Amino acid sequence: MNRIYMDHSATTPVSERALNEMLPYFREEFGNPSAIYSYGQTGKNAIEKCRNRIAKCIGALPTEIYFTSGGTESDNWAIRSVCEMKKDKGKHIISTEIEHNAVKRTLQDLEQQGFEVTYLKPDQRGQISAEQLESAIRDDTILITVMLANNVVGTVLDIPALAAAARKRRILFHTDAVQAVAHIPVNVRKLGVDFLSISAHKFNGPKGVGVLFCRLPNRPKPLLTGGGQEKELRSGTENVPAIVGMTAALEEHMETLEEDITVLTEWGSYMTKKISEIPGVHPTGDQENRLPGFSSFLIEGIPHSVMLMNKLNEQNICVSSGSACSASSKEASHVITALGYDEQMATCSLRITLGMDNTKEEVDYAIGAVQSSINALRSEVKSKAPRLEGRVSEIQGQAK
Repeated sequence: MNRIYMDHSATTPVSERALNEMLPYFREEFGNPSAIYSYGQTGKNAIEKCRNRIAKCIGALPTEIYFTSGGTESDNWAIRSVCEMKKDKGKHIISTEIEHNAVKRTLQDLEQQGFEVTYLKPDQRGQISAEQLESAIRDDTILITVMLANNVVGTVLDIPALAAAARKRRILFHTDAVQAVAHIPVNVRKLGVDFLSISAHKFNGPKGVGVLFCRLPNRPKPLLTGGGQEKELRSGTENVPAIVGMTAALEEHMETLEEDITVLTEWGSYMTKKISEIPGVHPTGDQENRLPGFSSFLIEGIPHSVMLMNKLNEQNICVSSGSACSASSKEASHVITALGYDEQMATCSLRITLGMDNTKEEVDYAIGAVQSSINALRSEVKSKAPRLEGRVSEIQGQAK
């Protein structure tokens, strides 16, 4: 069988529609958008049309859309902006133990600068309650940042309830929606958030481009200074082809979103059910409130997930153990341990994320491959434990 890609939470291929819209801006309409002649103004007009199109997709105003290099920059920009704007009021931030490293490490850096962060612990499904959040709010709380959908276990959090709790206390709320946009309905007004981060490569757009939504009258503080692009707030020559491709990809997903959710939910539930029937395999995350096509597991009897990934790769199946940004780490996922699992259990996790380019035949093939790979590895562990311990250390060293 040809290569089967089932790691759509890590990244996705650029769609043909997105690529076709991008192509003219590489060679024909290549002018700098800041230039006053026609080549430049064509690019500038394209950017402003994209701003309107993206705003429509997420229920925002065009003036609330800022283009960035992706989710990491959007997260950093929102969080650091609020801290700079509100530092005279207080230095307390609330977040969770399961955030992506783009948020987690930004907060850790801010802690070194004198800010204090309360990290809320989720339940075993990955959920945070509004009551839990409210109890953590203090008079000096200036920002709450909670992800919309978790990238390791697929749980979709109740952001409307959490944002409402923040709004009652007039505290700004940011959500990392990188895993969610174009995969579930996302409307910034219904969510009630002040800031929201998007990354194009998660929904068949190009890498290296994203969006930060900032609810008016909020305006982010400049993170990059220079030529004054993006209303003087985000300097740097705009990546016109990428912005155009991102917009086309988002619109394409929105057109088929309801149908895609139905299909992927069915396939994901089927995959979760079948793989969970393997002895010693435990599904993780919220099985009711989760991303469509998202399956995640913890597996007993295998020393490290790298061994399982390699075994599946030999069968041309591309899956992961969690965040692609941390794939080389030999440590247990901070998300899995935050859900209450011990580190030994958390060292062998499996994440399978489907896309509409997959087929039911591929789903069935992957289920069989996962089962045979787990059984083979467990047999190796049982019969050759001392040798395998050395091999695991070698694999972990290579993964650094």
